[in-house]
Amino acid sequence: MKNKIVLVLLMLVILTNNSFAQQSDTLAPEATGAEAILSYSEIPYLDKAYIDTKPADRKDGILVGELGIDGGNKNMIVKLAKEIADHKHGLFDSFLIAHKGKLLFESYYRKGRINLPHYQASATKAYTGLALGRAIQLGYLTMADLDKPLVSFLNDLDPTKFVKGVEKITLNHALTMRSGIRISDEQRKEFKKNPNQLKGQGEVQALLEHSEPITEDSQIFKYGGGPGLVMQVIDAVVPGSAKDFIKNELLDKMGIANYGWRTNGVTGMPEAGWRTNMTSRTMVKWGTLVMNKGKWNGEQLIPEEFIVKATSRLLYTGDDDVYGGGKDVSKQGYGYFWWSADLKVDNKSYYSASAQGGNGQFIILIDELDLLIVVTDDDNDNSTLQITAERILPAFIK
Repeated sequence: MKNKIVLVLLMLVILTNNSFAQQSDTLAPEATGAEAILSYSEIPYLDKAYIDTKPADRKDGILVGELGIDGGNKNMIVKLAKEIADHKHGLFDSFLIAHKGKLLFESYYRKGRINLPHYQASATKAYTGLALGRAIQLGYLTMADLDKPLVSFLNDLDPTKFVKGVEKITLNHALTMRSGIRISDEQRKEFKKNPNQLKGQGEVQALLEHSEPITEDSQIFKYGGGPGLVMQVIDAVVPGSAKDFIKNELLDKMGIANYGWRTNGVTGMPEAGWRTNMTSRTMVKWGTLVMNKGKWNGEQLIPEEFIVKATSRLLYTGDDDVYGGGKDVSKQGYGYFWWSADLKVDNKSYYSASAQGGNGQFIILIDELDLLIVVTDDDNDNSTLQITAERILPAFIK
């Protein structure tokens, strides 16, 4: 009898120790009906972090596995997750890891909920770029069209009013933030006085009328206005509207129903550079699509050539200010709305491509390790890429 009591007590201790590392699916933090209508600032904090090393199969199109069994060092990742829960690494809302096509780790903190779409800032740019890739896959554009003048796709413009050099702007330039368009603050204030002139392609017309002349010197990397130009082209070349095209030909194809994608109040088109909302698992889907070179469930949704370009270091943007970086992050670059950087582990560097959004949304891809990391945060002073290099990659390097 005494031995049985000791055994029961020992099992309770083991279960208590493991409950933080691997929780029951029924404990996954879901937004209630009331929470679903709250703004991010109003959502209450979780009472307790949710950390799961064996994510549930939610029949949402994401394959699942078990951390430590299907890859990765379980103890190393759980230790990091506990530190995140103790607020030692910033203001995380979620942290997920997929490896070799399977979601192996899923965790939520603070305002993170498994079913609540998290706001997306500039990570939205990556989704916009992929929508353009979908238009190419369906034949509404070609890869060769990326090097043609952007205005050649926009038929509602008046070229007689353009500033000099507008024909130099290609889709390639827009996708890599090198349009060369330069608008003064004073002119932007003037635009706001007559917003009706900016409806539809009117915004592009206004930009190309009032920009400084487009030159080789101006067509250098300047983070900003490229996504809006790309969305204009999508809307111009696809049947129907860009909004319906994105829903029908990309989101629906990937089984993404729980999301938000706002309409730009000025142009009337989908937002292109920010103001979407995606769940963390949906972010895993976007990352998986790119990791699989544009395929989803065996169907080629986006040309592989486009994906390769999107995630390549087409431009070197410098290491003076690497968002989420640190001592082991270098050679920051840019592709088609995807950032790139080398992540150093010991004496070896691993190439990473990432969708990034202000206040800390990341979809990080390390192709060499077949590794995908998703983070949602609420901290612009984050160190997510450094944490990836220092704490996550070593757990997946044999």
